[in-house]
Amino acid sequence: MIRHVRRVTAACALGALALGLAGCGDPAADSSPKATPKASAEASAKVSPKARATPKPTLAPGPGGTTPVFERGAATKERTVALTFDADMTADQGARARSGEHFDNPQLIDTLRKLKVPATVFMTGRWAEEYPAQAKDIGRDRLFEVANHSYSHYAFTGDCYGLPRVPARGMRADVDRAFGAFRKAGVERVVPYFRFPGGCYDREALRALTPTGVTAVQWDVVSGDAFATDADAVAQQVLDGVRPGSVVVMHCTRSAAPTTERAVRSVVPKLRAKGYRFVRVSELVGTARG
Repeated sequence: MIRHVRRVTAACALGALALGLAGCGDPAADSSPKATPKASAEASAKVSPKARATPKPTLAPGPGGTTPVFERGAATKERTVALTFDADMTADQGARARSGEHFDNPQLIDTLRKLKVPATVFMTGRWAEEYPAQAKDIGRDRLFEVANHSYSHYAFTGDCYGLPRVPARGMRADVDRAFGAFRKAGVERVVPYFRFPGGCYDREALRALTPTGVTAVQWDVVSGDAFATDADAVAQQVLDGVRPGSVVVMHCTRSAAPTTERAVRSVVPKLRAKGYRFVRVSELVGTARG
């Protein structure tokens, strides 16, 4: 029997840009598996040579050999937190981009650089195709790492905030297509992590992605930045939710998350004042090893 677990918060964070909907989901993962000392060869084959030179930690397969799910780092005395940004663009939004809608947010990336904040960008393949120069620029910056957010930003389950659904037989191909788009754009520092659109997944989806060798990355802090108009409220939601080892989900899309950059400018100094150190997701995954 397929289990579909989803914890929905009142303030939705994941922007399901298709159909103008904002989606959020925080599925509870299975009991945290121990990490494996090496990434899947198949996953490594999808990243650039430079990324392969320094393989990132992944988790061991979940129950029945399915794709493992990571939600947050280990609870330790050290105060670490990972800010993650979903660069969303669905397969059918080219016309909207051509008409002037902005699915990118270069000001946000510039702010992260100025504040020297490491971050993980979960990018759709369609976003990399629309903004290849920006995708390449992000991937070349040692401050960042690029992870897979699917090619199309279509759902991997039914009933996921109105998103069109990728059939089970097409799930692996969708993920592979995104990796291919990264390669074509020249994106470096691609890590073997995957975030489900809308955060929606079930056992069928986890089984379908097993051959890719990715670790599915969720989150434990919802920023609520999708379609938000109050940057202070977004910042406060993050500050209220962060704990040592937290993964925060935010967005790198101006049209769907216009307040994110301002919220980041508020959040970063306040968390640093509390003793937090910003890290990429790969460092937190590493804390789950052994």
